[in-house]
Amino acid sequence: MKHILLVEDDVAFSEMLKQFLQRHQNKVDVCYTLEKASSQIKTQNYDLVFTDLRLPDGDGIVFLKEIKSNIPHIPVVLMTSYAEVSTAVQAMKQGAFDYISKPFNPDEVLEVIKNALANKKPEPTPIPNQTKKNSTKSTTEFVKGISAASKTLNEYIKLVAPTSMSVLITGESGTGKEVVAKNIHLKSPRHNKPFVAVDCGAIPKEIASSEFFGHKKGSFTGATDDKIGHFEAANSGTLFLDEVGNLSYENQIQLLRALQERKVKPVGSSSEIHVDIRLVTATNEDLLVAVEKGDFREDLYHRLNEFSIKVPNLKNRNDDLILYADFFLDKANAQLNKSVAGFSKEALNIFQNYNWPGNLRELSNVIKRATLLTSTEIIDVDALPTELSQPKENHIVSNKFSTKENEKVLIINALEEVGNNKTQAAKLLNITRKTLYNKMKEYHIN
Repeated sequence: MKHILLVEDDVAFSEMLKQFLQRHQNKVDVCYTLEKASSQIKTQNYDLVFTDLRLPDGDGIVFLKEIKSNIPHIPVVLMTSYAEVSTAVQAMKQGAFDYISKPFNPDEVLEVIKNALANKKPEPTPIPNQTKKNSTKSTTEFVKGISAASKTLNEYIKLVAPTSMSVLITGESGTGKEVVAKNIHLKSPRHNKPFVAVDCGAIPKEIASSEFFGHKKGSFTGATDDKIGHFEAANSGTLFLDEVGNLSYENQIQLLRALQERKVKPVGSSSEIHVDIRLVTATNEDLLVAVEKGDFREDLYHRLNEFSIKVPNLKNRNDDLILYADFFLDKANAQLNKSVAGFSKEALNIFQNYNWPGNLRELSNVIKRATLLTSTEIIDVDALPTELSQPKENHIVSNKFSTKENEKVLIINALEEVGNNKTQAAKLLNITRKTLYNKMKEYHIN
């Protein structure tokens, strides 16, 4: 039986929730004020705390901070009738395990309790004269998110990461597919081994063999030294191939052979090297369409797609928007040596009403620019690009840069829109400049 503290000033609602929790084999104590709750939590050992956001004598987030400061191992779930995303983000930042709004779905309450108790950290053993240290942020740039789409994504990562299965990550450009791949690696048994990321769209097909498998000195013109290929560099770890749909048919055959035999031969070498890698790939194309058209090998597709994960676009993760905005603001402050504290309500409204065709990459760029332009503590509307509040109809970035049928048209339109500035065109298309040059060469665009 678990012991739960329920802090809620609505007597009728608290009694209903108490009875519901008790029917599911939980012991429940109820407090109607923060003062009583603060006193109660010092005298009892609780497994979980449910606290309302709005209480007669204070703010539930204040109580959350108190718990996380003094008893950090107790998971806290915030409840509120004011289902504001920004409040949810603040609660999650302060250490809340989850955030649910009234009226509750009974199954959701039970699921939250189950997850909170499953993730509960053991109470630390006190060490005499130990000095508390400030918590540090995770070294990964993966933001878990609180939206339904993010929770599904996190569950898939959790399931597949410990396995050796090849993973194919799909999703629109700018959704953070490489970050997902890195998180899979960090949660896998290979987490302390190399993670090698390769942009297949930036590798000309003529030198792909050398890039993937390495070469020996003198094996071809320009090979002035021995070179270790990506497969060998990733040995014992994870090899991540981004934009895998851009590989030429010949390179696909070479990749398939390397994956089947688990050994590679550097260009110009007579001996093979055995490699042990976990392969994760990503694409913003529909590879099944490419298979049907004969542009992508079906046997390679099935080799890559032992498990697939689709990364949701930002417009389908609206509950995460402010969480990501806050994350990118922290990054921008660190990179630009600034100390911007947050966003105005008007700026947040613009964020939530905008479609974000460039997804997380666009959000990151917008916030970095706004941070640079802001001289006050708060990012306001005047620091945001005008297209966020007045988006152009049929703007080039609203098109998905995903299939070979429209790639050439998109590239030409993008170049025309920015006066043939290739750097700006690459940004508009959400691809690297090197990838743009390779695609211009492929489609004979002058």
